[in-house]
Formats: sequence, structure tokens, C-alpha cells
Amino acid sequence: MPVWEQHLRLSVSQTLNLGCDFEDFYDSSRDFVLVMGNPGTFKRGLLFSALSYLGFGTCQVTPQAAVVHATGKVEEILEQADYLYESGETEKLYQLLTQYKESEDAELLWRLARASRDIAQLSRTPEEEKKLLVYEALEYAKRALEKNESSFAAHKWYAICLSDVGDYEGIKVKIANAYIIKEHFEKAIELNPKDATSIHLMGIWCYTFAEMPWYQRRIAKMLFATPPNSTYEEALGYFHRAEQVDPNFYSKNLLLLGKTYLKLHNKKLAAFWLLRAKDYPAHTEEDKQIQTEAAQLLTGFSDKN
Repeated sequence: MPVWEQHLRLSVSQTLNLGCDFEDFYDSSRDFVLVMGNPGTFKRGLLFSALSYLGFGTCQVTPQAAVVHATGKVEEILEQADYLYESGETEKLYQLLTQYKESEDAELLWRLARASRDIAQLSRTPEEEKKLLVYEALEYAKRALEKNESSFAAHKWYAICLSDVGDYEGIKVKIANAYIIKEHFEKAIELNPKDATSIHLMGIWCYTFAEMPWYQRRIAKMLFATPPNSTYEEALGYFHRAEQVDPNFYSKNLLLLGKTYLKLHNKKLAAFWLLRAKDYPAHTEEDKQIQTEAAQLLTGFSDKN
């Protein structure tokens, strides 16, 4: 698995907002992304090299509406796109990939969905533009899936983008889409059992529905004969599985292991995982936020003991 995919960070802080109480889960624009990370963002590679400017410069001669057919050219574009992603060049990556928005290639399209979503999550992106980008991302992800139903990444990003759109369409739509989102995460895992992020996202789905307040469950019962539900034990299984696939791959996974053990009243194991989250090297703003939250939870242990 390439480095950029292993270190994917999906920005939960602004969409799923796992750092807040889940009772607020459906009540703000930061709820129910069912994906995870701080579109601060799931952690990217840390290569902020000046060479990325040169790499991008070679791409700008391509016409805006270019349709990519040649396999060799697609591979070159994907290589450039992955380099820009690893380098944290969000806007340059988006500019590169939008030149190929009419492409029929699923690998290009799901990367464009991801890039559109990443631009939407930037704090400097205006609210109206954010909304347009979120819907744009879903359309690209949908097209990627239509072109290649065997792409685990297309399934994963379709689920993520569908969840994002729910933030603009209300609680009923969010809950109604829950089964669809789950099915695509499960399919992503089936297609690539070594993708830690898909497994992590499935854990968040379970954690979310284990945490769901009674009034939201009532809404779910109105929409489904058998409404979505899960348990903390099930969520824990996915978080551990993600850690086994790619140890220490994401600070949020460590934090959620600790928080899930807290829900299960196992303070010893909760403290173990929270300490690991607190000591995780902070490469992103999200990592810093997670360090702070983990430290606060650990302090809470001391205050009560």
C-alpha cells in the first residue's frame, strides 16, 4: 500500500467531530461524516519539498477539459497527484486533477473527489464554495464507482462523500444514508483488507450508532423497520483490527481505542491507549488536538482517583 494511502486523514474535527460529545452528533455541520479525522485531515505525508512546485509546473500545459485515455499518461498524472498529496499541496493537487474532470478513469476520479473534499475542508474556503465542493466531490466519487466497482478506494470515498452531503440535507437523510455508507465501507474492506483507514471508518460507524441518543433512535425507527445500530464492543474490534493492519498509523485511532474502553468501563486499557494518543508525534493540527483531548481525559482519571 502506498504511503499516501496509509497515512490518509479525513478530517473528523470539522465533519464528524469525534472530539465532541456524540449527543451533538446530528445537530451541527460537524456531525455524522461517518468517516474520521480532522479535515484538519487524516494525516498526510510530510514532504513539504520545494520540488512539488516543479512537479506541478509540468502539468499546467494540459487543456482544462482534457479527457485522459492513454494508460501511460494516466500513470504519470497519478504519480504527480500522489506526490502533491504527500507533499500537502492541497490546492495544487486540486488544480492538477480538475484538468481531467471529464476523465473516464476511476483512479483519477476518486482522487479528484478526495481533492475536492480537502479543498472544502480548508478553513479559508467560503461556506458557499464548501457546499459546492462537497456535492462536486460526491459526483466524482459516484463516477469513479460507476467506472470501477472493484476499486476499494472508490467505495471508500463514495461513502465518505455521501456522508458529507448529509450535513447539508438534514438528520433524516443522514440516517437514511447510514446503511448505504456502511455497505460501501464494508465493500472497501472486502476489496482491500489491508487498508487501515477503511477499517477505522467502519469502527467510527459502529461507535456512532452505539452512542446514538434515544431521540435519534426514534427517528431511525421511523425510517427503517430495523434501524442502524451497533455496540462499543463492535467498534472496539474494528479499531483494534485497524491497529493490527497498520500499527500506530493514526492518532485518532489510538484516541478512539481509549475512549471506547472508557465506554466499556475498562480504565486500565483506556489509560494505556490514551497515553499512546497523548504521546503520538504531532505532525498535523489534528494530532495536536488529539494530544490535548487525550491529556484531558487522562487528567480526569487522576482527578477522580
